[in-house]
Amino acid sequence: MIKVLFVCHGNICRSPIAEYALKHLVAQAGLTPYFHIASAATSTEEIWNGVGNPVYPPARDILARHGISCAGKRAVQVRKSDYANYDYLICMDTHNIRNLARIIGPDREGKVSLLLDYTERKGQSIADPWYTGDFETTYRDVLEGCQALLNHLLSQGEVSYSSK
Repeated sequence: MIKVLFVCHGNICRSPIAEYALKHLVAQAGLTPYFHIASAATSTEEIWNGVGNPVYPPARDILARHGISCAGKRAVQVRKSDYANYDYLICMDTHNIRNLARIIGPDREGKVSLLLDYTERKGQSIADPWYTGDFETTYRDVLEGCQALLNHLLSQGEVSYSSK
């Protein structure tokens, strides 16, 4: 099973969009049994008394417009143990990578990357729609990254259509 954790600052916009976009792509490919996909925050800003806020309404709405539900998703924070529990920890921007390192320590196994590292836009960040207000562009960028990630996993033989 391939375990993917998407990471952003608050876990209410970008990382849940990525989580549910990849889950959707994986389901369309008939590969759901071969994946565990989740998302988490580097901060606790969206977590109050141990309960995370739901996905930010405009992020939820952009997913719904593309036929994807994120019902029940609430913000959670990355834990140090996530490094051992996931194969890929995929961040939305370089600030997320820096903050993630404070939680998990050094990336000795090369598990941490930016989502757009799987595209021709290697090294680029996914803009935070909390600040830009442009949820459509964020969704398109996330979808591009998720499609490229899935293609990467297929090309590396980590999972294949013949696995089904």
